Amino acid sequence: MQGRYQKKPMKCRKCGAVWTHYEEKETDVNIATSLVADAARRLSGSALLVSADSDLTPAVKAARTLSPKLFVAAAFPPKRYSSELKKLMPSSFHISPAKIRQSQLPETVQGAAGRAYSRPAKWT
Repeated sequence: MQGRYQKKPMKCRKCGAVWTHYEEKETDVNIATSLVADAARRLSGSALLVSADSDLTPAVKAARTLSPKLFVAAAFPPKRYSSELKKLMPSSFHISPAKIRQSQLPETVQGAAGRAYSRPAKWT
């Protein structure tokens, strides 16, 4: 399951400029639902949450209740941290910007039927 981006019109109170802002929706709920469902069905022995969203705290607690041996660790993205998640985890770490850069796919990836996919320039 994936989240989605919802358009949200914005307006500057000072100058009246108008633009569209995109707000992320449902990603944390989908992660939480999957974590709890997998724990309930005993589909994994461990989970790595790449997030600093403390809204995932109840899901981690529920997953551990359903599967007490479940190992859950947090990987915090650059410039993100949650003391609430860290307290729940036997292990956590920060992902450095350098690791993100090292983990990117090449500039262009060849797909099926010769179709090429290019990474956005702003990701470089």
